[in-house]
Amino acid sequence: MTERSNQEDAPQKAAPGNLLVLAVVAVLGGIGAGSIGALFRLALEAASRLRGQVIVWMHGWSFGGFALLLVLIAFCAAFAAWMVRRFAPHASGSGIPQVEAELSRELTPPSASLIPVKFAGGVLAIGSGLALGREGPSIQMGASIAYHTGRWFRRNWVDCRVLLAAGAGAGLATAFNAPIAGAVFVLEELVKRFEPRIAIAAIAASAAAIWVQRLILGNRTDFTVQALAAPSFSHEPLYLLLGIVAGFAAVFYNRTLLWGLSASDRFAGWPIELRAALVGAAIAAVAWFAPTMVGGGDPLTQRALDGVGALALLPAIYLLRLGMISCSYGAQTPGGLFAPLLVLGAVLGLWIGKLCALALPGMAIEPVGFALVAMAALFTGIVRTPVTGIVLVTEMTGNVSMLLPMMVACFAAMLVPTLLGDEPIYDSLRARLLHR
Repeated sequence: MTERSNQEDAPQKAAPGNLLVLAVVAVLGGIGAGSIGALFRLALEAASRLRGQVIVWMHGWSFGGFALLLVLIAFCAAFAAWMVRRFAPHASGSGIPQVEAELSRELTPPSASLIPVKFAGGVLAIGSGLALGREGPSIQMGASIAYHTGRWFRRNWVDCRVLLAAGAGAGLATAFNAPIAGAVFVLEELVKRFEPRIAIAAIAASAAAIWVQRLILGNRTDFTVQALAAPSFSHEPLYLLLGIVAGFAAVFYNRTLLWGLSASDRFAGWPIELRAALVGAAIAAVAWFAPTMVGGGDPLTQRALDGVGALALLPAIYLLRLGMISCSYGAQTPGGLFAPLLVLGAVLGLWIGKLCALALPGMAIEPVGFALVAMAALFTGIVRTPVTGIVLVTEMTGNVSMLLPMMVACFAAMLVPTLLGDEPIYDSLRARLLHR
């Protein structure tokens, strides 16, 4: 990067009038991000319902229905991969590494054609059952909308860069109905520093996005959690242990995902549509026998937060979902990692909570509290953004009684992979993106 571009990207003290214009444009970008994000959620919910109905219907056809389901989901995955390859190659995967590379000018800013590809491809891939999250497409579409809003208002690169980051935060806010987490994510993950101009734009865009989203979807938390009493001091060592386990699980997650991508690279000579179709067929086989296991995974997260799950089955659910995430991400269709990893965190936490409750019956342990805390801890260990993880889980569940346990667990979950030299997942994915 040249000295001139470094100077352009450096924090600048803007005139009050320019800052006001930037704030107004950020609000408009947030409205756009909130609108597309809300419509995307509605489309995914409709696709999920349709998938469930189709699976029930095809069970009436016995083996013929099984074969038809494999073909149908394989076709949806292949078509999503084709759309990405044909129209917008940077629409594959989460989108967060692409946004980070665009902010650092390692990639050119997104074209407007990315938005329909990310939307339609995401609905096809996630709606058909791939274990991917809605937040990736929402973040990348939000970033693109805010950036092009800035271009339409003839803002310079410095302002458009701010809007790109703010739009991404608005997309995350919309995906999880978490406005504070969206703004914090911009500062903690995307730009990795505090700048007043970026903070103002991020807050404005996230607030506007949530206002629109709630007009369309209503105001409700993504997950409901029973009332949890604040744990006593004697429970804190258990949450520290939970964080340590989550830290090792985060390292395993990151390495499994990267191994899966490396394994997919060995078949680079095969058409991407064929590789995506094979992934889709594998997901269809899981959907036939266990329909609740496929897709983004919100129902699984809610079940864990309800305390539902046999102790012996929870590790199997965890490992199956981990394998599905790795395979699904390798299909190179649009889809994120946040929602699926929250499933893993909830399942892991519930399992450890149930083990602790059995081993220490006199401590009145609530396994659901462990599930909630582990969501933030595993997120922190994988992404290495503890504040975003804590705020995100708090906003998604509406629970504040577990803030101290979350801090304890997130401390340990971030310490373990850092000591082991494991890179944050989006740093690794960004490096892969730039060296392809």
